[in-house]
Amino acid sequence: MIVKSKLKASPQTIPRTFPWGKVIPFTILLAFSIPLILGIYWIVISTFSVSTRGLVPVDSAGNPGGLTLANWSFLKDPILWKLTLNTFILATTLTLGVLLVSSMAGYALARINFKGRKSFLGSTMILQAFPATTLLIATYFVLRFISGVPLISIFGYDTMGGVILVSISTQLPLGIWLMKGFFDAIPWDLERAALIDGCSRWRTFRQILIPQIRPGIAALSIFSFITGWSSFLIPFSFMTNPDTAVISTYMNRLMQETAPVNYSAVAAVGLFSLLPVIFFFIFTQKYLLAIFAGGMKGGS
Repeated sequence: MIVKSKLKASPQTIPRTFPWGKVIPFTILLAFSIPLILGIYWIVISTFSVSTRGLVPVDSAGNPGGLTLANWSFLKDPILWKLTLNTFILATTLTLGVLLVSSMAGYALARINFKGRKSFLGSTMILQAFPATTLLIATYFVLRFISGVPLISIFGYDTMGGVILVSISTQLPLGIWLMKGFFDAIPWDLERAALIDGCSRWRTFRQILIPQIRPGIAALSIFSFITGWSSFLIPFSFMTNPDTAVISTYMNRLMQETAPVNYSAVAAVGLFSLLPVIFFFIFTQKYLLAIFAGGMKGGS
């Protein structure tokens, strides 16, 4: 007879070690984020205070306190809402234009082996390397010339159309390379199967390939919208009419008055202009991570 032992083996205890691999990177990241956190804190406090002494709100006599809503009185100005609409039009049109041109150009560069393809890719990278300030004078003469042509004068100097056109052209190099990377990640077999079934190139592009690169389209849309919303140099250089200005140029005028600058009011306008971008980024930030999944590939 076999006697079974009633003794149960005690479970082995595994010693737990302190997760230094997670704590150290988090601590380093937090240390580098402190200046950014303090800057955001100062902006928020300044918008609701008469003045600040460091990070502490103070009143006109220098005593702690002095909280007020007077800095937000600009919300009653109808001009501000008109400039907000202009900024929204600029950001939205820039996004649509960059998406349309970049997607078609990226597809052609990824799928069609035409003459001058590599030269075109190299030239787009060279254009991306030039800062926008080096092209201001040449762009000015181009826009002045367009202003004298009757049919396309809406894209000339001192027009919203001209600013949109220049903004799109400055974003296209990055957008084309980004879209090309996402198209390169799509297997050729998927497109060949559609062509064999009788789909045209355009239908294959529109119904088969575009749904496959939705993360790339979303990421490029977010990047283009944020760039257009916060654009300053191009609107400031090529729009002199206050009716066609944007929020960034409006803030610049607040800091060029002959009277002392009210930095609390400037901070309030700046926070107001950041709110749409912050909410837009919070709800769509997961799509930006898709850039590293497929958008950085491509170059062949």
